[in-house]
Amino acid sequence: MARYTGAVCRLCRREGMKLFLKGDRCFTDKCAFARRGYAPGQHGQARKKVSNYGLQLREKQKAKRIYGLLEAQFRLSYERAEKARGITGENLLRILETRLDNVAFRLGYGNSRSESRQLVNHGHFLVNGKKVDIPSYKVSPNDVINVSEKSRATEKFKVFAENPKTLPNWLTADVTKFEGRVVSEPNRADIDVPVNETLIVELYSK
Repeated sequence: MARYTGAVCRLCRREGMKLFLKGDRCFTDKCAFARRGYAPGQHGQARKKVSNYGLQLREKQKAKRIYGLLEAQFRLSYERAEKARGITGENLLRILETRLDNVAFRLGYGNSRSESRQLVNHGHFLVNGKKVDIPSYKVSPNDVINVSEKSRATEKFKVFAENPKTLPNWLTADVTKFEGRVVSEPNRADIDVPVNETLIVELYSK
């Protein structure tokens, strides 16, 4: 499975903002962006005039990196969003939010999306009683996501259960049962990622 294997702190510095790709580390003094809040490379501190295309590209790169997708995966998600009914940009964010790795992260299983993706890959989750180890698996309303019985006894999942997250409106959870449920499709107001999806649509519409 293709995935980015480089230094993730460079990605935050390149986008000029914290993308919280390393979970708790991003809130500490060890955060690379807090220490060097400029783009990486020899000319990282130079002032550059950004074109409209540049703004659109940066917005696409930001969304891609937040959700941990490569270019081909992101493009495929956009094509699906374009074919679906409704507003393309909102459809795109909805598709990205309802990936199983993101849902696991939203439910509190993983300090970052990359960690949640790894947990899905290792087969720790069941969807409607069936083991699913595909991070891009799309969940739907009324789907139930459980941690497998074998995994619940591990220290990692005990820690997650003891520190529940605040959930978005489209998800509910019962930490005592290691269970989450998809109540509905997420609305744009429920998606708190700092992305202007309109610019992404403009980029791909050229």
